[in-house]
Amino acid sequence: MSSDSRYDVIIIGGGLGGLAAATCLARAGHSVVVFEKGNYPAHKVCGEYVSLESWCFLRDLGMRLEEMDLPQIDRFRLTAPDGRAFDTRLPLGGFGISRFALDAGLAACARGAGATVVEGARVEDVSFDGRFRVSVEIRGAGRREFEAAACCGAWGKRSNVDLRWNRAFLQRQDRRLDNFIGVKYHLSTPWPQHTIGLHNFQGGYCGISRVEAGRSSVCYLARAEALRACGGKLARLEREVLCRNPHLARIFDDAEAAEPFPLTISQITFQTKAPVEQGVLLLGDAAGMISPLCGNGMSIALHCGKLAAAEISAFLQGKQGRAAMEAAYAGAWRHQFAARLARGRLLQRFFGGQRATNAFVRLFCAFPALARPVIRSTHGEIF
Repeated sequence: MSSDSRYDVIIIGGGLGGLAAATCLARAGHSVVVFEKGNYPAHKVCGEYVSLESWCFLRDLGMRLEEMDLPQIDRFRLTAPDGRAFDTRLPLGGFGISRFALDAGLAACARGAGATVVEGARVEDVSFDGRFRVSVEIRGAGRREFEAAACCGAWGKRSNVDLRWNRAFLQRQDRRLDNFIGVKYHLSTPWPQHTIGLHNFQGGYCGISRVEAGRSSVCYLARAEALRACGGKLARLEREVLCRNPHLARIFDDAEAAEPFPLTISQITFQTKAPVEQGVLLLGDAAGMISPLCGNGMSIALHCGKLAAAEISAFLQGKQGRAAMEAAYAGAWRHQFAARLARGRLLQRFFGGQRATNAFVRLFCAFPALARPVIRSTHGEIF
């Protein structure tokens, strides 16, 4: 194998976790390659609120956040299908930034640190025989083989590698945690700049917050069967299901969608996953997807990248063996994220039912202090 196909670390997936890990590892002097199946910049189906727990880390990676005129978000509005609304202050708060801007900015940070970032690269297979061997189909260049001492999987919610490995989460079924669709818009709509909203409807919920350039990011999660019942038509689903919540009706009635929206994804699951699989350290949604109700998936992905980079760097420097690296990362991942993801799954089970959601919002309106620990528990500490 040629020298330009050998690296210290291979990272599969150039999203937030993968690019954060690549930047940290490259700065530590390790050779890193990132394979991203898409291209930068691009939009992704994802809420675009980032907790302030990530602000300092993003700045350290090289993101010039202060120069981007990003909306600062410190208020939260929760609404029920019956239209009742609960408003409160966010204890930590966050900011709005599109994945279009954030991913492209982080890719530039990774390249600036010395990492190789390959776009249009689909990973077909991963094997291990003392070193990782990765088969990649690169657009315009055909199939190539790469090898490395360490490997990270940052491929998102579901990939062909998950299917090839037949990972355990694919074998379990739980109607309350499986078979969701996600739909994303950027809208021109008069949503308050400093507020993130979570609007519930029968079978799902819709988040809205401002991002750069004065747009509002609107992303909703609904049951696949609800879309099928509407003949597969998003407009009908929004009109007949989402807009029964009067707050959503006002948002969609007053809004103008930007191109290329709407974007959609399917087969979303909130099942538990392992943070290490076949020796690969998994980052972000590949290790476990937090319910969008908690609004902190992007911060978790970034933090995963930081944790994985630290353990891989110690391994590459000979400070710990491979088994110790895997155990240390898995332990750090569980310590930081397992309880947050479990709380997200619990909230996921309760919300979406019309009666239950109406009751929760009425309870929070009557006893506002009950909401504060719930909201705070979905955020982590500054890292």
